Amino acid sequence: MGTFEALMAGFAVALTPINLMWGLIGVTLGTAIGVMPGVGPALTIALLLPATASLDPTGALIMFAGIYYGAMFGGSTTSILLNTPGESATIVTAMEGNMMAKRGRAGPALATAAIGSFVAGTIATILLTVMAPLVVQVALKFGPAEYFAVMVLAFTTVSAVLGASAARGLASLFFGLTIGLIGLDSQTGQARFTLGIPELLDGIDVVVVAVGLFAVGETLYVATYLNRLEDKIEKMKGSIWMTKADWRRSWGPWLRGTALGFPFGTVPAGGAEIPTFLSYSIEKKLSKNSEEFGKGAIEGVAGPEAANNASATGTLVPLLTLGLPTTATAAIILAAFQQWGLQPGPLLFETQPLLIWGLIASMYVGNVLLLILNLPLVGIWIKLLEIPRPLLYAGILIFATLGAYGLRNSWFDLALLYGIGVIGFVMRRYDIPVAPVLVGMILGPLAEQQFRRALAISQGDLTIFFTQPISAAVFAVTALVLIGPPIWKRLSGRKVAAA
Repeated sequence: MGTFEALMAGFAVALTPINLMWGLIGVTLGTAIGVMPGVGPALTIALLLPATASLDPTGALIMFAGIYYGAMFGGSTTSILLNTPGESATIVTAMEGNMMAKRGRAGPALATAAIGSFVAGTIATILLTVMAPLVVQVALKFGPAEYFAVMVLAFTTVSAVLGASAARGLASLFFGLTIGLIGLDSQTGQARFTLGIPELLDGIDVVVVAVGLFAVGETLYVATYLNRLEDKIEKMKGSIWMTKADWRRSWGPWLRGTALGFPFGTVPAGGAEIPTFLSYSIEKKLSKNSEEFGKGAIEGVAGPEAANNASATGTLVPLLTLGLPTTATAAIILAAFQQWGLQPGPLLFETQPLLIWGLIASMYVGNVLLLILNLPLVGIWIKLLEIPRPLLYAGILIFATLGAYGLRNSWFDLALLYGIGVIGFVMRRYDIPVAPVLVGMILGPLAEQQFRRALAISQGDLTIFFTQPISAAVFAVTALVLIGPPIWKRLSGRKVAAA
């Protein structure tokens, strides 16, 4: 079945009434949590994992994807009206968008953000549709050595790029790898790291870890440190529609932002921060109205918002085709796949084509729904900013507790939830990234399995990882990721000292 036929079959799945409903719920909820400061898509999906365990996986995953890219739409509202970026990727939007709001141009700022997100999301989804089958064809040729090398690359990039230092990222990764090894060894049946506790023989549920780190830990951190800030919401003034000049100044940044954001999203740990800042810098250089930058230039909103949304869609390329998460939210979605016994990767395109292509097709529908929802309902989204923070945090903790307990009706899961939540709080406090924990926990057992298979094929010869061309090349890139930044930093320091 060709790509076009597979996509049409996916639309048949995505346009069923039940899946349309899940898609609408996802994008609406995503916009809402994107608007609320301190609540992100990773936290929301983690909270919903226990509640959706009994649902049809196709509908639930469509909803999760809608939450993910819907939050990218909603984040612009907070940045523009409140000058409070919900995520690091919307910092640039706040710089120019809030200045536009203070000048009485909040409407055009929100409009260019929403339309730019739609344009970027749609183009990025087309690129995902085209690229996914090509990556799958390459991945089908991978053996155990190649898969292990790719997973090591994912470990390294996620750990080395996220957070303030590579050392902290790697410490977080090894903590996750340790959690992933708890339980019975899949080959020998021996108990590992269980400390004699019977409840640990089956391992720690990934949902408990995800909810503990991203819901409990994040909520405790935000309530402790960020609740002291006083928020001032800029009022909507003037027309919400863009003028002809606004359209003329926006369409170029939309396209350039998309071209920047999508490739960064597909790279492990590329993230959306770099392309948004690059987009802002490029638009400032190309603009004929550069004197407006810092005072509310519409190009400074249009380009970064497009880059942000294109990057979010780009993260689904390695996730769906290789099973590699490149962001915290992608790691949670990977946990959702595993909740139903599904492992994203090239074989899933063969075994569950309707699920994968239904998910991709739902993104086309979701982008249209988001464009319809965002601007007409902006008054409702503004009202969400008035929810008292203490009530919001209390509600999150209640849902987290009920969800974790409902998994197995076990007090032990509750103790783990809050123990891991406190660890997540401490990690946030000392700027230790939490995403590598989940990546290590999920991919660690898979990497171990591929490592053992490769050694079984080579009869214990470790050189198999360096004699295979693909795995050797991937390990070379991994080494470059580790040693490249320190060398570059040292050389740059010497140049500055010499100057």
